[in-house]
Amino acid sequence: MTRVRTAGIAVTALGVVGYGVGVLVAYPGRAFSVTAVMVGITLWAIGGDVR
Repeated sequence: MTRVRTAGIAVTALGVVGYGVGVLVAYPGRAFSVTAVMVGITLWAIGGDVR
């Protein structure tokens, strides 16, 4: 499950960066950054504990 958590962290980070860039510059598909953040947080949450 650590792969799922790592993927969630990465997707969340990319979504946050995409959102930040989208605030400064209008580009096609920038709304998907919000979706990426939601999916990333979900993956992060279900990824389980790292022991």
